[in-house]
Amino acid sequence: MAVSHRRLSVGLGLAGLACALLGGCLLLLGPIIVRQQVIKNVRIDPSSISFQMWKDIPVPFYLSVHFFEVLNPKQVLRGEKPVLSQRGPYVYREYRVKTNITFHDNDTVSYLEYRHLFFQPDLSNGTEDEYIVVPNIMLMGAAVMVEKLPNFVKLLLSGALASLKQEAFMNRTVGEIMWGYEDPLIDAINMIVPGLLPFKGKFGLFMDFNNSNSGLFTVNTGMNNISQVHMVDSWNGLKKVDYWRSSQCNMINGTAGEMWPPFMSPTSLQFYSPDACRSMTLVYEQAGQFQGVPTFRFVAPKTLFANGTDYPPNKGFCPCLQSGIQNVSTCRLNAPMFISHPHFYNADPSLVDAVEGLHPSKEQHGLFLDVHPMTGIPMNCSIKLQLNLYIKHVSGIIQTGQIKPVVLPLLWFAESGSIEGSVLKQFYTNLVLLPSVLEYLQYILLGLSVPLIVSAALLMARRKRGAAQKSPGAPARATPSSETTPLLQDSDSPGQHGAQA
Repeated sequence: MAVSHRRLSVGLGLAGLACALLGGCLLLLGPIIVRQQVIKNVRIDPSSISFQMWKDIPVPFYLSVHFFEVLNPKQVLRGEKPVLSQRGPYVYREYRVKTNITFHDNDTVSYLEYRHLFFQPDLSNGTEDEYIVVPNIMLMGAAVMVEKLPNFVKLLLSGALASLKQEAFMNRTVGEIMWGYEDPLIDAINMIVPGLLPFKGKFGLFMDFNNSNSGLFTVNTGMNNISQVHMVDSWNGLKKVDYWRSSQCNMINGTAGEMWPPFMSPTSLQFYSPDACRSMTLVYEQAGQFQGVPTFRFVAPKTLFANGTDYPPNKGFCPCLQSGIQNVSTCRLNAPMFISHPHFYNADPSLVDAVEGLHPSKEQHGLFLDVHPMTGIPMNCSIKLQLNLYIKHVSGIIQTGQIKPVVLPLLWFAESGSIEGSVLKQFYTNLVLLPSVLEYLQYILLGLSVPLIVSAALLMARRKRGAAQKSPGAPARATPSSETTPLLQDSDSPGQHGAQA
């Protein structure tokens, strides 16, 4: 029994020490192992897990477009407030594919990313053949652009507009407004004011959006410095753009808007948007989860489209009107175009009051990015922007009637996508489940080591105590004979049997 107790105590003690050692190793080395695996697999490297995801984005992206139809065009020409009705959404499946991928010796990679859009009738509220009354963008834009030219030029342009039967508002199909329509007005404007419009024949708001690329991006691969992975090194060969009036506003900051460096902190993130012609900064709002994956949510601050008076760092984006809209004329052919949040969310209330039919809300019109902070990979996102046209009465252009100056919403769109299916399952297993198992395992092992070692110690102490009771320190004395003890006892020893014989 003593031997078995001893073996048991030794076995428990060794098991406890092994659990403590393994648990301690996992506690110290587990985070290091996970970190190294993340670094290895988020770099832009053909051998990394995320490379194929970066090259051909498997996430189903959708472009949802909402148009604002003008319900009272004749009244607007008389100076009344525009009444708008939102139409849509018209939904397009968006595919993104990177081509011309070229790795450079300075740990950067260049690429062109093409977008291909396909209309989704089942997800849309309407068809591309539906007609919508909107401002005549070419006419109203050109009128504001020539406002400061001599009167005879404006009268000449107005006569050409009349001969072409052009009016301030037009009734066009969704497909025409999106992808372009033949318009003799374009050639007429270029003939009267050469170079005013640097294109010919056809005009559409999304003509350059489909089957086209967003420019040549050169980004860091993160091979030597993981904190720089996906950060833009240049765009179209430029370290900064020249659209704006300050060096700060012209800076190309952050990533290309698809992924960010891993191990993010809950502060802010930046990306360069060719569509907005500028870098954007989103701020941390809250921690959450998407399909079991921990995320940080980043949203647009109220200062994103604030004017230079309310937010001095934005002075470089001026000339400005009210806060909440940004003048993008310098990167949009000098047309009087403004971008904003949909329905003028987070904008000066006067912009909403200038028209009827807008109902801004954070839930429907606020943009957001849900990013997995350990990897910098977005799990769920919805980037929303509104396109607006500044219209007004222009002296000498009779087609502008008595229109009061107003920033008129044309449309707003959302580019949305979320990781799902097998990609989400693989992501969850490799980057959430396995690290969690390792974390729980280290605490289980450390927790087991304590009772095992304590049990071994108790068994050892008990064995020693039992041994001490059986083997006292002084030798045992012979038992003294009592008065009743017979001096001679019967014995079966050979000697006694011999004597009897």
